[in-house]
Amino acid sequence: MAMVWKKQLSGVLYEVRSAGKTLRLYTDGVFHSQYNPDRPVTGHVWDLLMLPAFFYSEYDIKRVLVMGVAGGAVLHLLRQFTTVEKIVGVELNSQHVSIGRRFFNLQAAPIELVEADAIDWLKSYQGEPFDMIIDDLFAEEEGEPVAVVKADTSWFSYMLKHLTDQGVIVRNFINKRELLESAGLKHGATRRQFKSVFQFTSQFNENFVAAYLRKTASSRMLRSRLVKIPGLNPQLKTSRLRYKVRQLI
Repeated sequence: MAMVWKKQLSGVLYEVRSAGKTLRLYTDGVFHSQYNPDRPVTGHVWDLLMLPAFFYSEYDIKRVLVMGVAGGAVLHLLRQFTTVEKIVGVELNSQHVSIGRRFFNLQAAPIELVEADAIDWLKSYQGEPFDMIIDDLFAEEEGEPVAVVKADTSWFSYMLKHLTDQGVIVRNFINKRELLESAGLKHGATRRQFKSVFQFTSQFNENFVAAYLRKTASSRMLRSRLVKIPGLNPQLKTSRLRYKVRQLI
């Protein structure tokens, strides 16, 4: 891949690389995000973060909170394939915010980028609730991604406080063990806040994405929505959408 831009700040190396129209963001060698306006669907984890929106009918998901933006791949997917009215992206890393605006086109409506610690921001937030909250908060340790906050009862309580009555929490997990030990599955009181829980995986990633829904849903509902959406229909040979879904609750 060609080097488009790189900069080292406070011992951290930021790189934007390209292959044709595809741009990729790397921070200290960790692959954070990818964007191609002609091919927004990649088969990678960002597709999985978007997919729970399709457990809902077309106009149900109006407000989305994305915690952890990087290059904004999931923001682009939501903007292109849903009718969302507002996407608030909260990102701590000022360089990621700057790179997202400069190289990854994260300036157009309905996206609002906020430079802040997402945990503190959510704890102090007093605005309208969100129909969908995406937790994609990671840091790096020795070149490997690590979760910023545990998926415990405390963290779920903060997210639930700002989630609509029928909304969905989506969380990116490093591995299946962390997903299964999350409060949304393991802690009785937190688990009872949700009527359906799903696990998403992709052959291109080791990540496990969980969707905790406050409404009853099924994988059949998801598939019936996807086949009707140009660019997402997994039954077409031209589709780049590759995922597996399993219902846990």
